[in-house]
Amino acid sequence: MQHTTSRRAVVRVPSGPRSIETVTVPLARPGPGQIRVEVAAAAVNPVDLGVAGGVFHRLGLVDQPQHTGLGWDFAGTVDAVGSGVELRVGTRVAGFLDGFDRDHGSHAEHLLVSAAKVAVVPDALDLIEAAVVPLNATAAAQLVGLLGEAPAGARRLLVTGAAGAVGAYVAVLAQDRGWQVTGTARAADEPFVRGLGADFTTGVGRGWDAVADAGALQEDALRAVRDGGRFVGVQPAARLPEERGISVEVLFARPDGPLLARLLERAATGELPARVHAVTPLAEAADAYEAMAKGGVRGRIVLVP
Repeated sequence: MQHTTSRRAVVRVPSGPRSIETVTVPLARPGPGQIRVEVAAAAVNPVDLGVAGGVFHRLGLVDQPQHTGLGWDFAGTVDAVGSGVELRVGTRVAGFLDGFDRDHGSHAEHLLVSAAKVAVVPDALDLIEAAVVPLNATAAAQLVGLLGEAPAGARRLLVTGAAGAVGAYVAVLAQDRGWQVTGTARAADEPFVRGLGADFTTGVGRGWDAVADAGALQEDALRAVRDGGRFVGVQPAARLPEERGISVEVLFARPDGPLLARLLERAATGELPARVHAVTPLAEAADAYEAMAKGGVRGRIVLVP
């Protein structure tokens, strides 16, 4: 039976996980250059908690008259294509949405998205695992791009939050650019961080050639950089001023289909971790958000329609 409607998780008056509701909307047709994805899995990220809690509404980044859609990451199957699209119906794809001001998100049964912003999921990678890769791995790769190649004689990189989703990817990908990586995390996460090929510490210390602040420690992380070093943050709305000759950059992740395709291939071979903490039905999205908000989650909670 062909669907004519689709469900999505939204907030009307954002006030936290309990303000999340599921609404039914007409099933839209893809326009030129678009595909419609039947969502198989969609990860819950910290940014989703901010949207559900109204953080970005208060910053003036969201202005939706009826409801705001939730969710960024997704993996699923193409079930309709618009004109000019080469992807075929039935192709397994993954990607993420960008921007906050939208009435739809990936926490849904179906999703319209630009075909240029998705990547084909390798056969060896499960769609639930694929759903945890797009936003965080792309962000990490783009962060490493801001760091650039490690200078000769100044290769010591500290990655804060190295056991987290973005930090773990940064710890791996930065080694490709010649950085000698040390990751910060809780003591219990030491085996995982060392398994990424990084050294380990529980504190930020001082005198690092560069800091990739995936843990969003902000000023504490900037103080850990030596004079003339490099710093890359992950909070675009709170860019730190340069000081002591330190080069300061800030990440704002954008979808990149070709980049994501390479990252998914590495996840399929096990080079990049694809950690799933739990799988929860879409109808229980509020429970998943509450679990994420409590903290201590390693990997991502994945919603499945």
